Amino acid sequence: MKKVILTLLSVCMLSACATDPYTGESKVSKTAWGTGIGTAVGAGVGALIGGEKGALIGAGVGALGGAATGGYMDIQAQKLRQQLVGTGVQVMRDGQNIRLIMPNAITFNTNDAVIKTSANPVLDSVAKVAKEYDKTTLQIVGYTDSTGNDAINIPLSQQRAVSVLQYLQLRGINPVRLSATGMGAQNPIASNATAAGREQNRRVEIYLINAQ
Repeated sequence: MKKVILTLLSVCMLSACATDPYTGESKVSKTAWGTGIGTAVGAGVGALIGGEKGALIGAGVGALGGAATGGYMDIQAQKLRQQLVGTGVQVMRDGQNIRLIMPNAITFNTNDAVIKTSANPVLDSVAKVAKEYDKTTLQIVGYTDSTGNDAINIPLSQQRAVSVLQYLQLRGINPVRLSATGMGAQNPIASNATAAGREQNRRVEIYLINAQ
């Protein structure tokens, strides 16, 4: 039984190795990981029910489910990269989810929660892809640097997140899919000891989460 499951996993992983078009690195795609995990879970459940034959059937079903989940998010991330190239927005994979990091220099003026007109095309692109891939929820999180205190930073970051939420809603995203949170100076991605670091920490992040 172990040999059957290991063989299935090996085939899935070897067939899904590819070169990342953005880094040139050869690696196993998220789709492959989803397929492999689905295969393992499906094979295990199938084995409990129907021995080796059950393992084979369960592995096939699990692989299809895992590949569908990973592939859906892979394609969505690729579309977002294509739409946002050259904008300064970072498109990252975070497990099965997608993380967009939008610096405040793109979206907001200092101490302001009104979206810059120049940010409209960026958010329009996010809305375009999000409408096409409607099986995701969008969690919008606002951040500030450590200048000031929570009494100022948390409400400001919340207002900025809400501004982005409202913009995306106006662009046709179902409000049920949207949520907004302000985190103030929490979770810095750079040092607050330098001006460059503080600039990076002032940002809005959008998490596109697979809700399938």
